[in-house]
Amino acid sequence: MGMKRLLIVSNRLSVTVDKGKGGFRYRQSAGGLATAVASFYKDYDSLWIGWPGIISNRLDEEKRTEITRTLADEHRSAPVFLSKRDIELFYHGFSNKTLWPLFHYFPQNVAYDERLWEHYKKVNRLFCDRVLELWRPGDTVWVHDYHLMLLPALIREAIPEAAIGFFLHIPFPSYEIFRLIPWRREILEGVMGADLVGLHTYEYARHFMSSAHRILGQEFTLGQTDRESRAVKVDIFPIGINYERFSRAHENPETKREIDKLRRKIGDRRVILSVDRLDYSKGLPQRLEAFDTFLGKYPRYRERVIMIQLTVPSREQVQDYRVLKSRVENMIGAVNGKHGTIGWTPILYLYRSLPFPELAALYHVSNIGLVTPLRDGMNLVAKEFVATRVEGRGALVLSEMAGASQELSEAVIVNPNDTTDIIEGIRRALEMDEGEQAARNEKMQRRIETYDVVHWAREFFRALEKVKELQARRAMKLITPDIEQKLVTMLRRSPHRLLFLDYGGTLAPYTPAPRPPGPAVINILSELSADDKNSLVLISGHDPDTMDRWFGDLEVGCISEHGVWLKRRDDGRWRMIGPLSDRWKRKLRPILDVYVDRTPGSFIEEKSFSLIWNFEGVTRELSDTRKRELVDETMDLVTSLELQVLEHTTFVEIKNAHVDKGRAARHWIEQEHWDTILACGNDWSDEELFAALPDDACSIKVGPTPTYARYSVRSPEDIRRFLFSLAM
Repeated sequence: MGMKRLLIVSNRLSVTVDKGKGGFRYRQSAGGLATAVASFYKDYDSLWIGWPGIISNRLDEEKRTEITRTLADEHRSAPVFLSKRDIELFYHGFSNKTLWPLFHYFPQNVAYDERLWEHYKKVNRLFCDRVLELWRPGDTVWVHDYHLMLLPALIREAIPEAAIGFFLHIPFPSYEIFRLIPWRREILEGVMGADLVGLHTYEYARHFMSSAHRILGQEFTLGQTDRESRAVKVDIFPIGINYERFSRAHENPETKREIDKLRRKIGDRRVILSVDRLDYSKGLPQRLEAFDTFLGKYPRYRERVIMIQLTVPSREQVQDYRVLKSRVENMIGAVNGKHGTIGWTPILYLYRSLPFPELAALYHVSNIGLVTPLRDGMNLVAKEFVATRVEGRGALVLSEMAGASQELSEAVIVNPNDTTDIIEGIRRALEMDEGEQAARNEKMQRRIETYDVVHWAREFFRALEKVKELQARRAMKLITPDIEQKLVTMLRRSPHRLLFLDYGGTLAPYTPAPRPPGPAVINILSELSADDKNSLVLISGHDPDTMDRWFGDLEVGCISEHGVWLKRRDDGRWRMIGPLSDRWKRKLRPILDVYVDRTPGSFIEEKSFSLIWNFEGVTRELSDTRKRELVDETMDLVTSLELQVLEHTTFVEIKNAHVDKGRAARHWIEQEHWDTILACGNDWSDEELFAALPDDACSIKVGPTPTYARYSVRSPEDIRRFLFSLAM
């Protein structure tokens, strides 16, 4: 990626600092994110920003300086120092008592605590301050995970031009779950500060876009939306692993020694391996219950299989996790007491992190990988297990609720809430012949070898670069102060000017209900219409009566209902654009009535020669379905009746095919010779106007979407400022 530097920002650094006897120790951090990102970030000109794992209360300024210098010089990292209270309220608090359980579909475990939320905001601001200290023009900022969901918008506010990516490493829940959180709007606004939002699976992306649509009103097309006049892309990037590290681990002498040790201890028994961080989302009790039942249902496997449960300690300060640990250990004791013999312990339990050679050896000697989380963003253990199938043997039993199941479809897929399904999954895996195991593993290995962690990062950066290129292309049309001054000067020098000005969304913000113009709009229009050099034409979707009430005192021409009615300035009479009929409404109105009945929250707007089915207050999924059904149902009718169906994000309009703003504008354009023509609009109906203009006309679009217009501005306020300069 063509960038000066990559700033990786996450809650934890890839290096953990703690105090030893002789000073500070620096060691590799545990956790999937740290392991994954550490595999590639040193290949870039990069700097990792995050908490180093040591409590700042215990550090004076001299020690902080020492840690900062060592992290910078030896680990290309920059610390964000957090206090004990920060860790308690931000990390163990809001991050892991609110966001983590909610996003993993455990609403009963969620704490809705204003104090935790305030501290979450505070720590996100601390991270923002650190990024701002270190950011240099041209840097790309990559923010990671649920701890820092407010950070992209905080950085964007301070550095509007920054390239910012955000990646969520856990599931994003459905709207029905996400809406439970009181601070849902602020969290979404925080994430939408990024240029690119990455998630693991299509399901998570769909949930995110649904929530952003319902809560923020964002409209997405192929994963793209516009946020505050800036293109934002939501896309999927399933994280990979360092494939080569795991596939070749058995060649390491230390790993070989560990493999030999394990084989001597296990003998000829089949090994079922379960590796998890201690967390209620991992489904450990359900898995242990299934193994217990499996041994009872299939006694032929007693003393022939052994389950190794490697549990990595996690969040031991949190009460829910302490309770879970006790429950898991009691269940393991019960299974071993119930089924064990003098020479055979069914479950070997390890409660600790293992060095890589020992972990790789465990993977290598195992016959079955049992990965059955109740909900998991990706689960890299499943991929690591598959990567170690050097000779092709071994089978993966994988939860359908893990993001990895979308990629590893050749695994034995099970429902983690269905004990019988897990039991039969274990049995199928144990009884699968080696040829089938090898065939399944080969397909999965090819996939995860190709899409490894480096490929994942590069794909993300490529997508971010494309978004920034799109923003740059749009910015080329954006009216800068210099361009504005040149356009105003050029227009002022023209003695005979024709001005087409759209009202709703252009001169004034769009509102679903009709809202009369404010004093600022009226003042600008009065100034422009009073200038003899100007012929001013106002355009609106409103009916003639409404336009007369709002603008009747001005010396202006008008186009109403998007081109049906025209009124010239010199005689003040409304005329129809041509011979039109509304008899078709009798056939189509009953159809729209049915859709109103079937779609709560929708309604019909009737204009002289158009019908509009408005579904602005309807949920995205339902409105999309009903819109598609309506368009399909009316297609034959509208074709035979020479009608046009226009699909908008909040409504469907059916109107006469020969009516549009471009055709209406030609009544003025072709009337006489104009030195300059200016047209300002904001939506799809104004594109017809822009397309009808002469090549030398000046056209301005409000908003960042693709357009025929030569220039664009961000908001109605920008258009009003431009017109005010012209009127002075």
